[in-house]
Amino acid sequence: MAWYVFTPSGLSRDPCDPNQYTLVGMNTPACSGVNNYLCAIQATDNMGQPIMTVMLICEIVRALENKTNSVNVFLKP
Repeated sequence: MAWYVFTPSGLSRDPCDPNQYTLVGMNTPACSGVNNYLCAIQATDNMGQPIMTVMLICEIVRALENKTNSVNVFLKP
């Protein structure tokens, strides 16, 4: 699976919107600092955008609520 950095634009900051991510490839991106904000997700690729499954969305929510990284979700300050 590929990694995508969360790159929201403007006022829209929806982590469930695949258009808010930038493909960075197969290497884990650097996400340093305190775990408060979404940095990157690992997902199946769909022509350069992540496929947002229910399981992945739940994993994003849990990571943000618990302020901890998971297998497919990395947080940053």
